[in-house]
Amino acid sequence: MKLTLGFSPCPNDTFIFDALVHHKIDTEGLEFEIVFADVEQLNQWAFQQRLDVTKLSYHAFTYCVNNYALLDSGSALGNNCGPLLIKKPETILTSESKIAIPGKYTTANMLLGIAFPEYQNKVEALFSDIENDVIKGKVDAGLIIHENRFTYEDKGLEKIKDLGEFWEEENQLPIPLGGIVVKRALPLAIQKKLERVLRKSVEYAFENPNSSTDYVQFNAQEMEKEVVDAHINLYVNDFSVSLGVEGRKAVEKVFEKLNKSAKEVFIGT
Repeated sequence: MKLTLGFSPCPNDTFIFDALVHHKIDTEGLEFEIVFADVEQLNQWAFQQRLDVTKLSYHAFTYCVNNYALLDSGSALGNNCGPLLIKKPETILTSESKIAIPGKYTTANMLLGIAFPEYQNKVEALFSDIENDVIKGKVDAGLIIHENRFTYEDKGLEKIKDLGEFWEEENQLPIPLGGIVVKRALPLAIQKKLERVLRKSVEYAFENPNSSTDYVQFNAQEMEKEVVDAHINLYVNDFSVSLGVEGRKAVEKVFEKLNKSAKEVFIGT
């Protein structure tokens, strides 16, 4: 059976999917058509039910949980890995300040809304453009995710708040950023097979960390290897192998914060 599979070209995604994509593990008869896209594009496609399996933001997942179920493996979830709100040192923010966000349905934007509800003047931008938009003065501040958290200080920008730390202090739970979901319309046996295969892919990645180097680096394009490695180390961890009890509680907390039901989040529910 062939499934459409969407994820981002970011190092954490290519790292965990490499073994699955390149059949370094037994995929149990499953074949995949790979689609690369920015996470906010993947969020939008999830709303349209365009892909069989997809990475998406946990914020977006709360809007399409009736159509997709969460896989136990593959999540970007952990501690000290949340989005950062940054600005130029001389900038003073007010409720009128223009804030660049990496997408309306990103978990980053959800956290911004919880931590700073007064900031309503938001501008959506590709996550990789936000640093430069702040530097050029197109916006007063920016909400950065992914590898940009490793580079903003070198560009003369300063952190206003770590929204991951904010979440952890508020909830005593890791921050759930993104997960991998599968269409509920697929047979349950296929969903469970996919869950097994993805876990094997993540485990293979951990056991053979150099195996995915070429695939990761090719899709990371011009990103320096040190940043690539830091990116993977930050976003891929034990929660990526299995959410476990704590990870599941963190996901359910997102639904609770948005006053949405978390009754049918996982496969088989």
